[in-house]
Amino acid sequence: MAELSEAVRLLVRMPLLWIPGIVGGIFAAVLWLIFSFSGTFFAGRILVICGLVLLFFIAGMLCLIKNDSGDIRAMIREGGNYYFRVLLPQLVIIFMILLVFVLVLLTLTLVGTTPDPALIVFLSFGVMLPSIILTFFSDTAAVFENRKVFDSIQRSIELVSMNISQVIAFFVTCAVVGFGILFGLMVVWEAFLYDKLEPVTHYSEVQLQAFTPDQLLAMIGTQGVWITAGMLFIAGLVLIPVLFSYKACFFRKMAGKTVVIQQTTGEYDSKGRWYKY
Repeated sequence: MAELSEAVRLLVRMPLLWIPGIVGGIFAAVLWLIFSFSGTFFAGRILVICGLVLLFFIAGMLCLIKNDSGDIRAMIREGGNYYFRVLLPQLVIIFMILLVFVLVLLTLTLVGTTPDPALIVFLSFGVMLPSIILTFFSDTAAVFENRKVFDSIQRSIELVSMNISQVIAFFVTCAVVGFGILFGLMVVWEAFLYDKLEPVTHYSEVQLQAFTPDQLLAMIGTQGVWITAGMLFIAGLVLIPVLFSYKACFFRKMAGKTVVIQQTTGEYDSKGRWYKY
C-alpha cells in the first residue's frame, strides 16, 4: 500500500501524468462509438492504432516518474526516445506466447488428441498468465534501467522470480483498485439508464440466457451509447494513470532492494588460486 499511496501523491503533484489517461479515455470512448455504430470491422483495426499511440504517452509518463520532474516537451521527447524500447519487448512477448500456444496445439494434434474448447481455454490461461506475470515489468525495466529488448524481459523475469509474494500482492491490489473503480462506474451507468434497463429485471431465466449484446444496444438506444462512452472515458482517465503510476513505484522499490548478482569470469590455476579476467 505504500507504493499505491506514493503513486497517488505523484498524480497530485504531477498533473502531466494524467495525459495518458485522457488519451486512453478518449480512445476507449471513440472505439465504443465506432463499434456501436459501425461494427467490429473498423473498431478492430483502429484498436491497434490507438494502442500504439497510447503506448507513446505511457512511455513518456514512465520517464517523467523516473526523472521525478519534467514538462510536456520532456514527456514527448522521452516518450519518443523510449518508445521502441517499450514496444519491442511487448511484441516479443506476444510472439513467444503465440508460438508456445501453436506448438502445444500442434503437439496435441500429432499425438491424436483433438483440442476441444475447454482444453483450448485451459491452455490459453496456462500459457498466458505465467508469461504475462513474469514479463509484466519489462517496460518499466526498459525505462528505469535503460535496458534493451531482451535484457528488459530478462530483468522482469528475475525481479518477479525473486519477489513472487510481493508481485502477487501487487496484482491483487491492482485487481481490487480496478474492480472498485469499474464497479462504481457501473452503478452510475445503471442509475442513468435505469428506465431503459428496468424491463430486464422481469426477464425469465430462459430470456436472460438468450439475451444478446445487440439486444442490449437496441434497449439502451443512442442516448445509452453516449452515456456508456462517457463512462468508458472516465474509466480510462482514472485507471491508466493510477495503475501505471502504481506499477512504476512498485518496480522502483522492488528493483532497489533486489541486488543483481553478476558472474565474474575467470579460472582457477593448478594450485587452486582464482584469477579474474
